[in-house]
Amino acid sequence: MTSEITLFVNPTAGRGRGARAAQPAASALRDAGFSVRTVLGEDADDALRRAREAVAAGTGALIAVGGDGMMSLALQAVAGTGTPLGVVAVGTGNDFARALGLPIRDPAAAGRLAAEALKAGTEREIDLGRVGERWFGSVLASGFDSRVNDRGNRMRWVGGRFKYDLAILAELAAFRPIPYRIRLDGGPVREIEATLIAVGNGSTYGGGMRICADAVMDDGLFDVTVVGDCSRATLLKVFPKVYKGTHLGHPDVTVHRVASIELAAAGVTAYADGEPLGALPLTATCVPGAVRVLPP
Repeated sequence: MTSEITLFVNPTAGRGRGARAAQPAASALRDAGFSVRTVLGEDADDALRRAREAVAAGTGALIAVGGDGMMSLALQAVAGTGTPLGVVAVGTGNDFARALGLPIRDPAAAGRLAAEALKAGTEREIDLGRVGERWFGSVLASGFDSRVNDRGNRMRWVGGRFKYDLAILAELAAFRPIPYRIRLDGGPVREIEATLIAVGNGSTYGGGMRICADAVMDDGLFDVTVVGDCSRATLLKVFPKVYKGTHLGHPDVTVHRVASIELAAAGVTAYADGEPLGALPLTATCVPGAVRVLPP
């Protein structure tokens, strides 16, 4: 393994935490004997191009510093390459790091753990979801939750979980059940009305909302959470339970464990890892062992 490590940094993550986090993470890696090169970008496309160049050049690891958006970019660079991915989570949601049990907003600790894992060779292979050429590590959201995500992303004046709470209340005013067409593992097409369908490789989205609470990142399967056609009053009762994962016991909620899912619905935009993925229809496939991560 080469001793040169690449820090992949989003300087604007977490209202500037990304830039501040890079230094203690880099110091921890250098203290462990690694040579550290920092990669930035003028925009997301430029940053991804630079990250892919570092991977192609044989960097020992790509350490992403930022939030889930930066983790999403990093996954596009390392998936299927064998280059290990480290995570220094300093963004707003940090759901990918949560699923892996990594430190949140503690860049020095995250840097030390990455260095220890690299020295010990204790990389962990995990699954990723794939839609076309796009990879995702946590949850693909469609329906009420993706509309909440869309509204939350427009709320620049507030951050953290509170932003999503406000977005939920705002979206409830326009709430209507969504007619979906779904196919699980290539089976028959089913037509259902649902509030949302979330496809989980990881367990959480929105900064700790445990929508797919029992999802495991290395079992080769998605956990697909379907919240059925329910009233506003029922949704108001069920949705707060998402933070503990206890919504899974509600009679209007079902979970399917599948390797692939086809989703179609009119006027619905999907999000993956908190980033816009595109309008339905789409097919998501779970790819076992698609990326190596540096575990705690």
